[in-house]
Amino acid sequence: MDIMTYVRAFAVGGAICAVGQILIDKTRLTPARILTLFVCLGVALGALGVYEPLVKWAGAGATVPLTGFGYNLAKGVKKAVAESGLPGAFTGGLTAAAGGLTAAIVFGYIVAVVAKPGDK
Repeated sequence: MDIMTYVRAFAVGGAICAVGQILIDKTRLTPARILTLFVCLGVALGALGVYEPLVKWAGAGATVPLTGFGYNLAKGVKKAVAESGLPGAFTGGLTAAAGGLTAAIVFGYIVAVVAKPGDK
C-alpha cells in the first residue's frame, strides 16, 4: 500500500464527518436524525450504484462511516434478492452486516463490564 491509499481514506472519511458536523452546527437536526440520514443515504447511493466506485477508490474512508453501513446493507439485500428472491429483502441486510453488529455488541459488553458504568 502506498501513502495515497491512506490520504484518500482520510480525505473521504473526513469529508463525510465534516458534512455531519456542518449539519449539526447549521441545522436543527438532532445527531440521531443525522446518523439515520447517513445510513439511509448510504443505502440509496448503494442501490443506485454510486457508492461502489467511492468505496473502491477511498477504501476504509468510505466503508467505516455510517454511509458505509448503509451501503453494506443495500449490497447484502441486492445479493440476497438475486439468490433467493423476495425473502432475501428481509435477510440480506442482516447477513451482510452480521459481523459488524456482532462486534459492536461484544465490544460494547466488554466495555460495560470493564468500565463499571453508573449514574453520576
